Amino acid sequence: MNDLPPPNPPMPLIRKGFQLIENAFLLLIGTFAVVAMTQEVYETVLNVRVTLKELLLMFIYVEVIAMVAVYYESKKIPITLPMFIAITAISRLLILQGKDQPAENLLYESGAILILALACAVISYRPPRHSHHEHGHGHAQSRAPHQGSDQPAPPPK
Repeated sequence: MNDLPPPNPPMPLIRKGFQLIENAFLLLIGTFAVVAMTQEVYETVLNVRVTLKELLLMFIYVEVIAMVAVYYESKKIPITLPMFIAITAISRLLILQGKDQPAENLLYESGAILILALACAVISYRPPRHSHHEHGHGHAQSRAPHQGSDQPAPPPK
């Protein structure tokens, strides 16, 4: 009885424009991470010495590159990836500060690492999400938590 045409998707041109901008910046971030890592490797080779400071920085670059790659593959960034980067960055900060810092700083930074690690554990081991129509409609799914729940839950059998 409704003679109105179906609604068109809202502003598809603007949405495509934002997707293009997002992809361009992600490509730029990935490129900058590769360039920064190359510079760090170059400096490390010139100094003929590898320290934990350089290794942790390179690990951060690898995590940023992985985050960009995961986004391009799945169009999602699992929340745990930036949290791992934060944990590594705070760990690097602790190492760089050395023993000259007040003990409170060590406690605060260690506490931040602990909170981030606990948050990662909670997120990684939470039960899979169920849509509204799956509850109580004969779909038998395991209630056991599964690892890597940043990815979608497997379809019901």
